[in-house]
Amino acid sequence: VKLVESGGGSVQSGGSLRLSCELSGNTYSRFEGYCMAWFRQAPGKEREGVAAIDRDGNTIYSNDVKGRFTISKDNALKTAHLEMINLRPEDTAMYYCAATPDITTIASIPRERFFRSWGQGTQVSVSA
Repeated sequence: VKLVESGGGSVQSGGSLRLSCELSGNTYSRFEGYCMAWFRQAPGKEREGVAAIDRDGNTIYSNDVKGRFTISKDNALKTAHLEMINLRPEDTAMYYCAATPDITTIASIPRERFFRSWGQGTQVSVSA
């Protein structure tokens, strides 16, 4: 399984970006059954979960991004998206996509160790 992120870039505070994560390769199950998530890691900080979506379309967000970020899945294109609006300088980080077929429903953002596949990351930089 391979995950490829795209859509990162540099914006000013208040701006918007849309990240995409395409899944390819020999999947363990149909894409519809995958739980997808976005994590981010800022310089000098630990990687943290930002948003997750399960096979039923249930979504969970960290408190820092709730109301500003939206995660979605396009099953036909095997792609997950992260729509980010009203970006802040503190959103600056490398954003990683993660996927697993092992999680069916979510009540919180699953820990990193539960995800089987990871992308290489896409950089998001927000200037004041």
